[in-house]
Formats: sequence, structure tokens, C-alpha cells
Amino acid sequence: MSTSVDRDMAAYWDRAGQVWVEHQALLDRIMAPIGEAVVEAAGLVNGEAVLDVGCGAGATTLEAAWRTGPVGRAVGVDITGALVELARRRAGEEGLEGVEFLLADAQAHAFAPVFDAVISRFGVMFFPDPVAAFANLRGALKPDGRLTFAAWRSPEENPLALVPLQAAAPFLAEPPGFDRDAPGRFAFADPERVRAILAASGWRDVAITALDVASPLSFDELMTMSLRIGPLNPILKTADASLRRKVEVAVAEALAPRVKDGAATMESACWLVTAKV
Repeated sequence: MSTSVDRDMAAYWDRAGQVWVEHQALLDRIMAPIGEAVVEAAGLVNGEAVLDVGCGAGATTLEAAWRTGPVGRAVGVDITGALVELARRRAGEEGLEGVEFLLADAQAHAFAPVFDAVISRFGVMFFPDPVAAFANLRGALKPDGRLTFAAWRSPEENPLALVPLQAAAPFLAEPPGFDRDAPGRFAFADPERVRAILAASGWRDVAITALDVASPLSFDELMTMSLRIGPLNPILKTADASLRRKVEVAVAEALAPRVKDGAATMESACWLVTAKV
């Protein structure tokens, strides 16, 4: 039975999904090294079945499919219809066999226990009930199955997430923030919280290591990440032109010191988490 929190999260991703579709190429480029690190750490081999949770537009699922081969199976699951539709289209264009995409809530979907591995690139921090979600994912695995995912570390370690919000705050009645105990980008910033969630949902041999990735991007791309893809987007979308302009100027001025010769670097500070059934 869905709760109001579940419905709110589904509605959020319906809105955010359209933005992610629009900027899929940029997001894939920035996050590609992280997805590759997840797939590598998962140790996928030809013939295995892998479930990619919160697959988005499918980049990590497709990367996994190249490892599991035509006799294996790579299944991406996401709650956002627009992203699943795009992922299916991309898989068709690449002509990959053994790939499929499922529109479903991974927290509650009744998966058959047929997978060798569960992976995720930033898709597991948004569960309304993370213990229930990880218990459900554990049930999707074979007895010797394994889990590998990437999650963001703290906002302080990811300054390009904080700078735009701090710059915009003086102009907003209710500036967005990060609740580290609620579903959201930085919900798994505390590694001890991650350990506790995984332990409570039955996982063993949990290992958490730092993963740091630097991605080059232009100033325009940095502004897109700050204003269009981040938490400022829904606020600015309904704001009047004057407010939007004030925020855009303030964010641009705050980001300017991080740009040299028209280019900047996005430092992504993450956790790489592995566990076993």
C-alpha cells in the first residue's frame, strides 16, 4: 500500500525525470566514471543477471550489459516513466541483447530471486523506508548474491552542491536545504547510518570506501547543473522573472572563482558500498 511519502517521491521524480531527460548527455558524461566504478566493483561476468536500481536513463545498466554479455541479463528499474522510456530507446539504438527496463518502485516490487548482483549509481538514497527497500532488494538475489552502489558523501565535501544554494538563499523565502535523515541526495552521507540500514535489512560483509571523481565542465554546464538540475530548479520554475534573474546573477558570481579559462571541475565525493546476502 503506497503512503503519502511514497506518492510524494513518485511525483518528485515525475517532475525531475523530465529535467534529467532534457540533460541526459551532460549527466551521463559527469557521472560515467562513477557508474563505471560501480560496475567494476560489482565484478560482473558474462552470463550473470544484474539488477540496476534507480537506473535513470540507463547508462549504468547498459555498461553492465556489456559485462554480462548476450547470454546474461541486465535489468534496470526506475520509478520515472520518462527515464525508463528513454532508457529503452537507448538500448534499442545500441542493439544490446539481454537488456530490459522496468517501470516500478524497487522498494516494494516483487522481484523473483534470480539476480547475481544488485547495483546502483545514486539510486538508493531516495527510499522512504530504506530498511524495507534493502530487505526487498536482498530478496531479489540468489543465495550468494552481492550488492554494490554509489552514494554521495556530505554536502560539505561536494561544495558545488552547496555554493548555489548559499548564493540564492538571501533572495528566497524558504531556501532549499539537505535533510540527512530523510530521502534525498545526501541521505547516505553518514557511513554509520548506511551500515545500520544494511545491517537491519539483513546484509553482511558491508564495506564502505571513499570514491572521488573529478569531471570537467564548462561554465554554462556548471550553471545548468546549479539552476536546472539541482534543488533550485522547482523554485525558479515558478518564480517571477525578476527573482530568477537575481538568483542567476548571484549564483554566477558565486561560481565564478571556480572557473578558469571558461572551464570548471565538478568534484564528486561519494561512497562506494559493497555487501553480500
